[in-house]
Amino acid sequence: MAKTLISFGHGYSAAGLAQRLLPLGWTIFGTTRSAERAAAIRETGVHPVVLADPNDLDQQIASATHLLISAGPDANGDPTLARFRDAITSARHLEWVGYLSTTGVYGDHQGGWVDESTPLTPSTRRGQWRVDAEAEWQALSLPLHIFRLAGIYGPTRGPFAKVRNGTARRIIKDNQVFSRIHVDDIAQVLHASIQRPNPGAIYNVCDNEAAPPEDVIAHAAVLLGLPIPPAEPYETAEMTPMARSFYAESKRVRNDRIKQELGVELLYPDYRAGLQALLDQD
Repeated sequence: MAKTLISFGHGYSAAGLAQRLLPLGWTIFGTTRSAERAAAIRETGVHPVVLADPNDLDQQIASATHLLISAGPDANGDPTLARFRDAITSARHLEWVGYLSTTGVYGDHQGGWVDESTPLTPSTRRGQWRVDAEAEWQALSLPLHIFRLAGIYGPTRGPFAKVRNGTARRIIKDNQVFSRIHVDDIAQVLHASIQRPNPGAIYNVCDNEAAPPEDVIAHAAVLLGLPIPPAEPYETAEMTPMARSFYAESKRVRNDRIKQELGVELLYPDYRAGLQALLDQD
């Protein structure tokens, strides 16, 4: 049977997967709310579906073999299920459903380690919305796979632009570490799961080295041959509430399962390898 993927909230990570699947003959439909974004999606070989005009998406879901859900939840719940629950639960050809969640579901562990069995104790509203959305998807009888993504970076999403224009900041908070993942590694994890489906599985998707954010900024500056931005204490740094919320959690995320179960060998095992590759491609 021909492979068809419906990509709900077709964005940065989903586009990376599409680049792997399209050359293999897959048909991919990507949803968006923007006509302008639809034009950009079409140029990549994905069939755009503007949600203001679903264009018989129920029919496409009915014949789909794979679903990828990137659209994030809000206080009203998961937007994909709110609109397409009946069509999805009625689909008869689904082999794989992937839900892109976040490592934010684990909450704050003060720099300690978490894995897929760690209890979910989110410390932010957004994290709680993700926990609720995961449970909403898990309650359905679907071949569901959950991917908890660390901080995403890649082409057009890295620290170099801010370092170059002088807006990068090195905000220092004791014992603050983040895990990260290059978008190309997200794509290869998703593809590996599609090739080895294990319904019910949950995967942390991150690289091998959680690191303080100030170290990443400093390394980017060194690679560019520019001055390292001065350190700013977290306690006195001026930040938006959104920016400050990113410092509410500190943890190191284990990624053993994507290696052992899916056979993934990370393209960019740490931020140094990832940043060097971005600079080489610049």
